[in-house]
Amino acid sequence: MSQRTLIDARNTACPGPLMELIAGIKLIEIGDEIELLSNDPGTAGDVPTWCSKIGHKLVSKTKVDDHWSMVVSREK
Repeated sequence: MSQRTLIDARNTACPGPLMELIAGIKLIEIGDEIELLSNDPGTAGDVPTWCSKIGHKLVSKTKVDDHWSMVVSREK
């Protein structure tokens, strides 16, 4: 069963949340997930673009109150 790691990058300016995601994805196993929380508006576009370029899966992207919750699965 896959595991999920939470990265709370709220109140972190761009490109901080994406950099935290990149660092975190290196620490998890293939098939595991990271949930990234961010209220930086640029991150909502950066994460899907990065996933597409790198080959990881954007499982979900949800607006929650004042921030985004994005779940990324490590695919390789």
